[in-house]
Amino acid sequence: MVTPLSPSRRTTVVRGDRAQSERQHLFDVLADGLICHLGVVIDGVPRVLPTAYAYDLDGPDRDGTVYLHGSVAARSLVTAPAQTVCVTITLLDGLVLARSGFHHSMNYRSAVVIGTARAVTDAGEREHALRLLVDHLVPGRADTLRGHTRKELAATEVLAVSLHEASVKVRAGDPIDDEADLGTGVWAGVLPLRVTADDPLPSADCDPGLAVPADVVARAQTSMRSASSS
Repeated sequence: MVTPLSPSRRTTVVRGDRAQSERQHLFDVLADGLICHLGVVIDGVPRVLPTAYAYDLDGPDRDGTVYLHGSVAARSLVTAPAQTVCVTITLLDGLVLARSGFHHSMNYRSAVVIGTARAVTDAGEREHALRLLVDHLVPGRADTLRGHTRKELAATEVLAVSLHEASVKVRAGDPIDDEADLGTGVWAGVLPLRVTADDPLPSADCDPGLAVPADVVARAQTSMRSASSS
């Protein structure tokens, strides 16, 4: 049985007009996003920090797992295990320009995941999570890389958070102006925004004889197609 989205009070959207009810909406935001923000309390002070993420809908945590990673020197990751954290992914789709400042807004898709973070210590799960993190950026790239060294693994912290408690909000469409403002002659509409890719740029120390890998070409083309169709 699929758990309903927002199954707890702390993930129930109070202003429900933009709340989504299907768990598929969460999956869509996870798939389309590239960066999340981790909210964690350090020394009694809340901090919200950007980081890469990956997810596994069949992961070991209830209703799936979102994975985060970073340096073992990062206090946000080291202090997160065993405390409740918040993981937020936001996709900005456009600026909503109304006839009054009050009704200006943004079109967006956002997901909030709340749960108890756990440090991933099992070697197999760590390797799986790190491959997912690479492949979430460029699908298929993990297969083209060398394996992690023991030194690299020792320097890396991997966190997991259950996808069980989550909420999703979406805003789409035109401005919603007051009827009295419709005839004022002020332009209103939406300025669409999107993330797109340019042609891949090889690093300065890259062998000039190497072609751009197929996985990188495919990732760039996917971004370009997504941008042209939005």
